Amino acid sequence: MKIVTKTKIREFPLLSRGKVRDIYEIDPQTLLIVTTDRMSAFDVIMNEPIPYKGVVLNQITLFWMDAFKDLAANHLLATDVRDFPAALAPYADELEGRAVVVRKAKPLPIECIVRGYLTGSGFKDYKATGSVCGYKLPTGLVDSAKLETPLFTPSTKADLGAHDENITLADAKSRIGEGLLKKIQELSLAIYSRGRDLAAQRGIIIADTKFEFGLNEKDILLIDEVMTPDSSRFWPADRYVPGQSQPSFDKQYLRDWLSSTEWDKTPPPPALPAEVIAETQKKYLEAFELLTGSPLQLP
Repeated sequence: MKIVTKTKIREFPLLSRGKVRDIYEIDPQTLLIVTTDRMSAFDVIMNEPIPYKGVVLNQITLFWMDAFKDLAANHLLATDVRDFPAALAPYADELEGRAVVVRKAKPLPIECIVRGYLTGSGFKDYKATGSVCGYKLPTGLVDSAKLETPLFTPSTKADLGAHDENITLADAKSRIGEGLLKKIQELSLAIYSRGRDLAAQRGIIIADTKFEFGLNEKDILLIDEVMTPDSSRFWPADRYVPGQSQPSFDKQYLRDWLSSTEWDKTPPPPALPAEVIAETQKKYLEAFELLTGSPLQLP
C-alpha cells in the first residue's frame, strides 16, 4: 500500500482525473476508480496529499454500500485487488485499499443532497430567505439546528474548479424528469436515515451528505463515494452544541485553517504545514475507526 497522489496506468485509457479520483476504462461496460490522496478545499486541489486519505474514503464507501445494499443497488463489481483484471497486477501496491472495479453508469446531472441539520450554505440561504432550496422553514432556527425532517435539496453538478449551486425540486424535475426525481429522492432520504441512525449509535452526527446516482440501462445505481468525510459533515455527538459551528471529523478543520490565512481561495493554494497535514489525516482515521469499530490498517 502506497501514498498515491496521481496514477499512471498505461494499460487502460484514463477517462477523467477529478479532484480526488482517477477513472480508467477497463472495457465498454467496466471502469476502474482509484481514490487518491489528493486533497481539495474550496474546489482547489492542494499541493500536498493527505496520506492514505483515499484509502479511508474508499473503505468508508464500501462499508456504507454494504450497509445499504438492500435499499439501493450499487455499481461495485470487485473491491479486492486480487480480483482485478490481470493487467492491473503490476499496480497492486498502488491500488490496494483505494480502488474498485465497477459497472459503467451514466451519472445523473444533479447531486442528491440530504440535510438533517441546518448548516453551511443551507444556513446562509435560511438567514437570507427563511427557506432552503424552496423549503420554507420555521423562524428562529440557529446554526447547526437539527431539522425536524431531513430535507432533500439537490444541486447542480459543477465541472472541476467550479462550484455546485443549490436548486429547487422544480428545477431538478426539469433536468431529469418527475418519475426519476421521485425515485432518487426516496432513495436518498431512506439511505441517509439509515446511515444517520447507524452513525449516531457510534457517536457520530452526520449533519448532511451528498449522494450520486447513475443509470445502467434502466437500473438506478448508487455510485461514487457514499457518506464519507469528503461528501458529508461528520460531527462528534458528544460535543454537539446548537447555535455555533461544530468540531468535525471532516475537512472542515482544513477549511478553517485555510480561511485563517490570507489565501483568496483561487489557485495556487498555500503550502500545508506538516502539523495541518497530520491533524487532517488524524480526523479521517478517527472517523473510520469510530464508524466501523476497528482502526484502519496502514503500512
